[in-house]
Amino acid sequence: MVKKRIIPCLDVDNGRVVKGTNFVDIIDAGDPIALAKKYEKEGADELVFLDITASSDKRSIIKSLVQQVAKEIFIPFTVGGGINNVETIQEILNLGADKVSINTAAIHNPGLINDAARHFGSQCIVVAIDIKRVSGSIQRVAKPDSQLNAIKSNETTIADVYSHGGRNNCGIDAIKWAMYCESMGAGELLVTSMDADGTQDGYDVDILKEIKRNVRIPVIASGGAGSIDHIKDALLVADAALLASLLHFNKLSIPEIKDYLMNNTLNIRSI
Repeated sequence: MVKKRIIPCLDVDNGRVVKGTNFVDIIDAGDPIALAKKYEKEGADELVFLDITASSDKRSIIKSLVQQVAKEIFIPFTVGGGINNVETIQEILNLGADKVSINTAAIHNPGLINDAARHFGSQCIVVAIDIKRVSGSIQRVAKPDSQLNAIKSNETTIADVYSHGGRNNCGIDAIKWAMYCESMGAGELLVTSMDADGTQDGYDVDILKEIKRNVRIPVIASGGAGSIDHIKDALLVADAALLASLLHFNKLSIPEIKDYLMNNTLNIRSI
């Protein structure tokens, strides 16, 4: 049986790890190199590095920092932010990353998922999906292109997909988009609830269940962890839990989390 994973997430802006609430109110959380080394030593299964303003600023990812982190750790390492072509993916993998995460570029050019999966293998390609539950107050400011018309939002949509670091509502149904990404060759899905992000009120388990019901590839739960029980609840559904605030601000440690989960019969790799 495949073991569940605990994955610290380093959201990086201007060379520093940051953390916000609902994708805003960003505060400093530390040095990425120091945190990466700390989490590996504590027993993290993988690490995710996201340059959160690369897409919105229309610039390339901070490659020197990627290289520095890759030199310091030996656990699987995923890099995302502003990655929009096969050549950049190749460069990031050459710098030492094991996987890449694509988000905004995949929405604007879904063929990139397929091209990348065929070129590097699905195991290297994580599609990040930033989602927000639909309400009457939401205004969709971006329209899906013709390639995505079949999965656009409608009256039965429970959550929309957002791009550019949560800035633009793309009018795409989150569940259908997850299924589409799998069909295009994605190896994993990193699903972040914008509603839950940074609140520490728990992951959006209901949406995770709906996505898991419709795809066969691994799903990483992101956004909302505030307690060990929240992590357990997510891992009863998803394949991995992404953690930020709880770890960055020393509210919990990875050994504490893993001990608790193993004592509650979850299949977790020991430290």
